[in-house]
Amino acid sequence: MTATTASAFDLPDHLAAKADPVLIADDERHLAAVAAGLERTIADLSARLDAERRTRGGAGQAALDRDLEVHRLSARLRTLRRFGLDLCLGRVVAADGSAPVYVGRLGLTDGAGRRLLVDWRSPAAEPFFGATHADPMGLVSRRRYRWTRGRVTDYWDEVFTAEGWQGHAALDDQSAFIASLGATRSARMRDVLGTIQADQHAIIRAGSAGALVVDGGPGTGKTVVALHRTAHLLYADSHLGPRRGGVLVVGPSQPYLAYVSDVLPSLGEEEVQIATLRDLVPEGAAAGPERDPQVARLKASARLVGAVEEAVRFHEQPPGTAMTVTTPWSDVRLGPEDWAEAFATPEPGTPHNEGRGQAWEALLEILVDAHDDAHDDAHDDEDVSRDRIRRTLLQDRELRAAFDRAWPLLEATDVVGDLWSVPAYLRRCAPWLGPDEVRALQRAEPHAWTVSDLPLLDAARQRVGDPEVERQARRHRAAVATERERMSGVIDELIAADDSELLLMTSLRHGDLQDALVDDAALPTPDPDLLAGPFAHVVVDEAQELTDAEWQMLLSRCPSHSMTVVGDRAQARHGFTGSWRERLRRVGLDRVEVASLTVNYRTPAEVMAEAEPVIRAVLPDANVPTSVRSSGVPVVRGAVPELGRVLEEWLAAHADGIACVIGAPGLRPTPRVRSLTPELAKGLEFDLVVLVDPEAFGGGVEGAVDRYVAMTRTTSQLVVLTRS
Repeated sequence: MTATTASAFDLPDHLAAKADPVLIADDERHLAAVAAGLERTIADLSARLDAERRTRGGAGQAALDRDLEVHRLSARLRTLRRFGLDLCLGRVVAADGSAPVYVGRLGLTDGAGRRLLVDWRSPAAEPFFGATHADPMGLVSRRRYRWTRGRVTDYWDEVFTAEGWQGHAALDDQSAFIASLGATRSARMRDVLGTIQADQHAIIRAGSAGALVVDGGPGTGKTVVALHRTAHLLYADSHLGPRRGGVLVVGPSQPYLAYVSDVLPSLGEEEVQIATLRDLVPEGAAAGPERDPQVARLKASARLVGAVEEAVRFHEQPPGTAMTVTTPWSDVRLGPEDWAEAFATPEPGTPHNEGRGQAWEALLEILVDAHDDAHDDAHDDEDVSRDRIRRTLLQDRELRAAFDRAWPLLEATDVVGDLWSVPAYLRRCAPWLGPDEVRALQRAEPHAWTVSDLPLLDAARQRVGDPEVERQARRHRAAVATERERMSGVIDELIAADDSELLLMTSLRHGDLQDALVDDAALPTPDPDLLAGPFAHVVVDEAQELTDAEWQMLLSRCPSHSMTVVGDRAQARHGFTGSWRERLRRVGLDRVEVASLTVNYRTPAEVMAEAEPVIRAVLPDANVPTSVRSSGVPVVRGAVPELGRVLEEWLAAHADGIACVIGAPGLRPTPRVRSLTPELAKGLEFDLVVLVDPEAFGGGVEGAVDRYVAMTRTTSQLVVLTRS
């Protein structure tokens, strides 16, 4: 569609009154200007992107800057092309008589620099989301659009003052929102930016300092708020840009990640890493459950994670005895004080394997200095260069073996595996454990990883570092030393052949020139771990499930402790004692604010009436939200054998939407029918939910939570099938 050939509005017959030119003429003109601005902006960005791609990459910072600019231009082009006119969410009219302000997913100007759309995250757009009848924020009215394939197929007006009543067609302040709640779901989280509510919007615009807990029951929009808050922070907070660490979003499962993966790109943000806790550690993909409750409880402790530090430090002990290092020119004594000096070289916090290289280099320097002193004391006339002494020491197998025993190259998996297979090692590193607890933690297969091992493996990996980096560094140093020796011989030959009067070739002896002649290429490294951090901000969803040990995985990646913590204490499968502030302060977060959401925008009242008693039976003080709507569809009960018929009838009656069967692991999923466990269904929503034999989910808090979570995944209809 172009600005002059077609209307932006395509209202159905039953909304003919809203098509009155008096009501939409201003919007038609403005959206035509937006269409023209989009066309111009896309052409301009495409030209700039082509020019950047033709530019030589260069090296260092110049190459990085070019890549970042290519990425930025590409991301903005994708967003503009994806949404077209749909970029426009709506408009607000201020009481001061100024021109209407149109709010978009991104900001947009015309060729003269006139603002066509203000970015939804900008201060100018705040009233579009935050205005209420109690606090209109200076507005007369607000209009929201519903878009379908690039055309406005409905719109709603909300009026805040008497002056706003004239010229508006839809005066129901909840009409846009309520209509959106009944829309069918798809495999991706739906777009809700145009209908963010005021209570949610206040949280979205909260600052980034400290940890903000978004607490609320099922359907309150916690995840929506967290992801929109992320996009807002990336736009508004200079501390969170990609060069400051960016953002990590941690979700409960792979189905959750697939469900929300489209949200941030649709908001114009792509510089965000999304992962589960399993993804943070290479061993996470194959890790099984921890079957022994006692072992799971022990490994859930942050204190046991702290034992990794002592486990690594055990392998950084300088020898307590002296040794003699022999060279062709003299013998050098290497005493305990020399070992201690070398081992003290790495700065605190240096990964073990990186520190190992630093300690080795320091030890060689100590030996070379000691050799020079011994050589001078012996009054030996032979002039031996320091490089030559160093190369000789590098070939001393006894010295290398002594160093390797005192500071070995470590693998994180071996550090943790040894804790579970060498009782004396575990007792040394975790002396507070009792004999029975030490025995319980031992296992026949030390590398048979479980989910409970992941925090320890992560701590060990960060403390140890990547051994391959140190191996590559050693190979690189050896290659450089060989190249220096070769170039030294070449220089000797050039000087010997130099018959010029000024003997210019002797200048090649200068150290800087010698270094320049050596091809000291950048040290090769493995591909960077994009999930290793540090990040400027971390978002964690379903946070009520995290153990103290798992919290350490996140805190280590976010030194600023700037976090958005999303959860519901009533949905904690293993219980949640105390408050959010108590829990988070216990794990190491000192600045904690809590924002509560109490309105259930997803689950119909008919379903919540049956779900509420399920959770209150085990958690009387559960924060059960109040549903904002009724669907008119009662909860249906039946027998397990009716599953096939239920799905067949629903699919026949509904051309769109997604159904989910919870509790039937043998069911084969289809594009419109999912089959999940209660745990994997967390954070997701479906049009139809069918619970199969919910009593089989178990008893106690865990079983009740699983039933409560499963029941509240539906946006429309719940069917419960039992075996009796």
